[in-house]
Amino acid sequence: MNRNLLNDKMQEAIASVLPITLIVLMLCFTITPIPNSMLVSFVFGAVLLTVGMAFFTLGADTAMTPIGNKVGSCITKSRKLWVIVFVSFLLGVIITISEPDLQVLANQVPSISNPVIIGAVALGVGIFLVIAMLRILIGISLSWLLMGFYAMIFILAWQVPQDFWAVAFDSGGVTTGPMTVPFIMALGVGVSSIRSDRHAGDDSFGLVALCSIGPIMAVLILGLLYPAEGTYTPVVIPHTETSQDSLMLFLEAFPDYIHEVAVALAPIIAFFILFQIFVIKLSKRALLRICAGLGYTYAGLVLFLTGVNVGFMPIGNYIGKMIGETPYNWILVPLAMLIGYFIVQAEPAVHVLNRQVEQITAGSIPGKAMQISLSAGVAVSLALAMIRVITGISVMWFLIPGYALALGLTFVVPKIFTAIAFDSGGVASGPMTATFLLPFAMGACEAAGGLDRIVTDAFGVVAMVAMTPLITIQILGVVYKLKKRKDDEIRAMFANAIRNFADDDIIEL
Repeated sequence: MNRNLLNDKMQEAIASVLPITLIVLMLCFTITPIPNSMLVSFVFGAVLLTVGMAFFTLGADTAMTPIGNKVGSCITKSRKLWVIVFVSFLLGVIITISEPDLQVLANQVPSISNPVIIGAVALGVGIFLVIAMLRILIGISLSWLLMGFYAMIFILAWQVPQDFWAVAFDSGGVTTGPMTVPFIMALGVGVSSIRSDRHAGDDSFGLVALCSIGPIMAVLILGLLYPAEGTYTPVVIPHTETSQDSLMLFLEAFPDYIHEVAVALAPIIAFFILFQIFVIKLSKRALLRICAGLGYTYAGLVLFLTGVNVGFMPIGNYIGKMIGETPYNWILVPLAMLIGYFIVQAEPAVHVLNRQVEQITAGSIPGKAMQISLSAGVAVSLALAMIRVITGISVMWFLIPGYALALGLTFVVPKIFTAIAFDSGGVASGPMTATFLLPFAMGACEAAGGLDRIVTDAFGVVAMVAMTPLITIQILGVVYKLKKRKDDEIRAMFANAIRNFADDDIIEL
């Protein structure tokens, strides 16, 4: 293992996790005092989350991304449409079933069993991954595809019970999590790499955007088939007497996440083994590097999921409930903005996206600018989500104008920003959103309006987090376009001045 690379990943993880950890600790020592046992669990969780993120991002770089690139380029080079369609669909189903975040949401969907919703969502992702791959090969405009599919979604939503609206849009966000994003984005790069036109790099983005649509449609269709009232299972907040008891919570949870991540990774590993035997035939050295990367990915996800589920989920729910019970619960809005701005930096897949954007654009879209735009978008989304919690406004009053604005911007910004923006929506709404922000909203909603409102008003946090980056990243695109136009005008002015100066010299001669 490259120690320098791991050190870099560890420093990156510390810089990402430390701000949100300090914010939560500040709240614990000021307006929302918590039991000491919960504080100890949170600190343990923060340590595991940091180490887990470092190993995961290292594994994504050394295993998941190379596998996705190889598979994408190989199936495209075959020039056989049925191969592209079959393998894309199969991969979409496999990686969706492998996504740990989907399990969290599936447990909350009313009257539908886990296998049914997970199977439906997996089929949705498989179908839309095929559409995304064909779009790259054919060169169809992403803007028109997004317009058409989101129009279908909102028309379908009006036929479905209101309890399913927020859950459906949430499912689009959690499905594109830490397992899915590195693989799908690398797949897009691999497919576009065989094209020689100047838009090939732009079209490598957009797969996550289209794959986020499939789960929304799947859950809405299930809402038509399984109409029922929503139910909610409150988050269990464990109580321990000593720090040793708090440590035991993590030790008892480890076997569950070791098994869960093994089950999640198994289909991807099996697919890669078959692909290695029959198609790509990598060298022994490259194969060992990918195997080591899969080991890093496995260890990182186990540590990360244990940390966020055991350490972050209970404290998020508790803090939300404590603030929601205060007479000044309006403070939820600015506080959520502060948390949202920093928590997106702790999402593992965000780092994967930012690095790929910087690489594909040769640094013309800096990762820092992407990070600030994403953080601003998530801050706004959390503020809107807390307004919903306090007032009970339907999620559609935010989603319809939000998506209308986002889709309208697609026609005025450079096409690469549209693809990156809609990819960012799925990437920003990862495990930190599902295991901290959603419980935070649930706790606040329970305190403000009772359990009956949670399914309609607390759910939708993931949907809001997935929506606002579509707007902020495209606003970044508008700024980029204006700056480029200004730079072009300055260059043209200097070119004309030099030309006139040269003409004057010729006339004098």
